[in-house]
Amino acid sequence: MSTIVAISTATGVGGIGIIRMSGENVFEILEKFFKPKKPQAIENIKGYTIKYGNIIDKNNDIIDEVLVSYFKAPKSYTTENMCEINSHGGIMVINKILDICLENGAILAEPGEFTKRAFLNGRIDLVQAESVIDIINSKTDKEVRASEEQLRGKLSKNIKDIRKDILSILADIEASIDYPEYDIEETTNEKILRFLEIIDKKLETLEKSFYNGKILREGLATAIIGRPNSGKSSLLNLILNEERAIVTDIEGTTRDTIEEYISINGIALKLIDTAGIRNAKDEVEKIGVKKSKEIAERSDVVIAMFDVSKELNEEDFEILNIIKNKNAIIVLNKVDLNRKINIKEISEIKKPIIEMSIKNEIGKEKLYNEISDMFKFNDIGMDGEVIVTNNRHKFLIKSARKNIIFCKDTISKNMPLDIISSSIKQILEDLGEITGEFVTEDIINEIFSKFCLGK
Repeated sequence: MSTIVAISTATGVGGIGIIRMSGENVFEILEKFFKPKKPQAIENIKGYTIKYGNIIDKNNDIIDEVLVSYFKAPKSYTTENMCEINSHGGIMVINKILDICLENGAILAEPGEFTKRAFLNGRIDLVQAESVIDIINSKTDKEVRASEEQLRGKLSKNIKDIRKDILSILADIEASIDYPEYDIEETTNEKILRFLEIIDKKLETLEKSFYNGKILREGLATAIIGRPNSGKSSLLNLILNEERAIVTDIEGTTRDTIEEYISINGIALKLIDTAGIRNAKDEVEKIGVKKSKEIAERSDVVIAMFDVSKELNEEDFEILNIIKNKNAIIVLNKVDLNRKINIKEISEIKKPIIEMSIKNEIGKEKLYNEISDMFKFNDIGMDGEVIVTNNRHKFLIKSARKNIIFCKDTISKNMPLDIISSSIKQILEDLGEITGEFVTEDIINEIFSKFCLGK
């Protein structure tokens, strides 16, 4: 393979910049422009070694003083010869060193090409490769831990163990087909059905884990709704601990949604502050109110705000109607003021009620605890649970389960063993596509195109 190079650190000014190279000719290219303070033949340099020296251009002018890490095949990220040039973090310096690498025979890496080579060279499987980008994009501690477990091969092992069981029963079926004259234990339809039930239960557990995986990966869409001036924007500001939304005594200040992420007990919440729900006369505000209702409908959880200093009106009852069939928490705001609200009418829809004074910062922790309890945040990822976080994996697990149903149907119709064998092979392919044993080049390219340069 060609020798590839890319900048691995984020764009911008920093203390250190890293340029990564991988390929058979890495060290030959490197020695053209890297002059270590203590020169040494490449065959005498051990892997996992760092050398100090200077990067020079074609005129022998020093570009930067650097540290270069050496990784010798197969003990590297890609299993190829690799080096990482640690330079000063200025944009001009990093790009100049990149240009020098390209001038001396390296080619610019595609997004994710280093990890792609690690996969193609057999160091990691496709699940582990995808977990790399998940770690990079993680927003919370729990999401990082779930991705790291996949990088260590936890989900891969689970899938491979299931595939091993399928291969075992498939071998029995194939033996019965190919060598009927030998005294091989008869592979009966009942035995296959029992086996398929066991496999289906294992896959069902993985498929159901995707709900928790979705929470870890995407966070909970959390809509804050209520009448104008009920305290929606103030709640957003309190949770974020900054003046993110404009707060005034004028009704209808919020016309559009404001979205921000926050982590609660290791889970990301996408907080969405919405326009106050009321019978608006202004055309722009009408659009905002309509949007508020739509967001509340598709959110994972709704925080419904009520001002205790005001009596309930038809807009409040509309809000109660919106949340009656939703995961919702009712917040009674302004408890520091005289109460006029009818609590009995609110409690009839049987949703958790939190009393707050956002002005005095009272009740925030109670709200956090209620959200955590509602979704059992502290239980996610406990007890060694294998969590599916990737939509592609979920789709393929669902496809495998559909093929199990099809296989059962062929058995119920007393189809020949070779037909049953063919449908079981399709289950194998679905699961093999998750880990990469069965996967097309187009899928591989699509997966790695989502990676950043230098990874």
